[in-house]
Amino acid sequence: MSCAEKNRSGVKRIGILTGGGDAPGLNAVIRAVVKSATNCKCEAIGLEDSFDGLIEPDRWRVLTPRDVTGILRIGGTILGTTNRGNPFAYPVSTSGGKRDYSARCVEMFHELQLDALVVIGGDGTLSIAHEFHKLGIPLVGVPKTIDNDIVETTNTFGFDSAVAFATDAIDRLHTTAEAHHRVMVVEVMGRYAGWIALYAGLAGGADVILIPEIPFDLDKVAHHIKMRDAYGARFSIVVAAEGATRVGGKVTILEEGTPAVAERLGGIGAIVADQIETLTGKETRSVVLGHLQRGGAPTSFDRILATRFGARAVELLLAGEFGNMVAFHPPNIVAVPLAKIVGRTRNVPLDFDVVRAARAIGISLGD
Repeated sequence: MSCAEKNRSGVKRIGILTGGGDAPGLNAVIRAVVKSATNCKCEAIGLEDSFDGLIEPDRWRVLTPRDVTGILRIGGTILGTTNRGNPFAYPVSTSGGKRDYSARCVEMFHELQLDALVVIGGDGTLSIAHEFHKLGIPLVGVPKTIDNDIVETTNTFGFDSAVAFATDAIDRLHTTAEAHHRVMVVEVMGRYAGWIALYAGLAGGADVILIPEIPFDLDKVAHHIKMRDAYGARFSIVVAAEGATRVGGKVTILEEGTPAVAERLGGIGAIVADQIETLTGKETRSVVLGHLQRGGAPTSFDRILATRFGARAVELLLAGEFGNMVAFHPPNIVAVPLAKIVGRTRNVPLDFDVVRAARAIGISLGD
């Protein structure tokens, strides 16, 4: 089918933005959108720093295939991003005075003569995109998060890269833990979902994996570590998701949330390490991988998934199928209405086969 046949919507000028936390593969999506759009005689417009690029008239630029040459393998995003601010939460100061943020974005969308948007982001960004679509903005969402917690898609790009890095870190910690007969507690990202901890813990040979979906009992964790000592394994690796909680407890928070900024989780690794040392008498250290999981080059899986997402997003825009999110339903990339994903979180199912596999080989999940 020719591009002329594909373009039933009349879209000619496509805006692209990246929102929320960065993730490996963002540039791969941008590249795919720009090349796919250009090949179908559409102009691609890069908007800077998420929806902030629709506030001022000078925060955008035309993107050509030359501009995206070589960025496939590069982490981060050439457009910039922000996870602070909801256009529907408060007014904003602009060169034209104080304005309602969301109304200003709609106004700038039309001033820039855009026909549609590709919005690349996590659950927060996609929820904002859904609100803009309800205001009449034609758009398609692309799911991005290392946490893999967006519903209706088996994978988000960035997840595989984060798991690969965390696995490498756990591999490295094995050698120092074994040399010193220590317990090493590795805190990983994931917010309220345990996908990174579960996958990296299993791939890295962890002995204990703590995830938000399964509240843990530290006495049981300590017993498992003592049992390893009893049969001669004098070191242990514990992987803790940042959103993991004790039975009857709450998530550990570094910074309280506000209407404009989500709360910051973190600190559970240090707490678990301190308690394990007390309960077992074994020297215990904690390591927080933090933003290292977001950086660096995307894996080949994430490069391919991000490219497929970007190309499919342009297809949907040209077909006039607005208000959708591209999603991975193996082996296909499909369209899912944004309305189906808003306000929902994809957590690890308790009967998931990866959970069962972890239990089968003797990994403690703290319960």
